[in-house]
Amino acid sequence: MLTVRLPSDIEDRLNTLSKTTNRPKSFYVREALERSIEEIEDIYLAEKRLEDLRAGKTKTVPLDEVLKRYGMEG
Repeated sequence: MLTVRLPSDIEDRLNTLSKTTNRPKSFYVREALERSIEEIEDIYLAEKRLEDLRAGKTKTVPLDEVLKRYGMEG
C-alpha cells in the first residue's frame, strides 16, 4: 500500500477524470507511473552515477576498452 500526497490542483483533476470516466483514481495513478517510471529511473540513476563518479566511488571505462572486451573493435 502506498499513500501519495498530491497538490490540490492535481487531486482535483484526478477526481474529475475519475468521476467522468467511472474509473478509480488508482487506475490513473498507476497508469501515470507505468508510463513515466522508466524515464524517472534513467534521470535519477544517471544523476546518482554522476555523483559517484565525481566522488571517486566509481570509475569509467574507455570506449575502446569496452569495444575490445566485447569483440567490437574495428
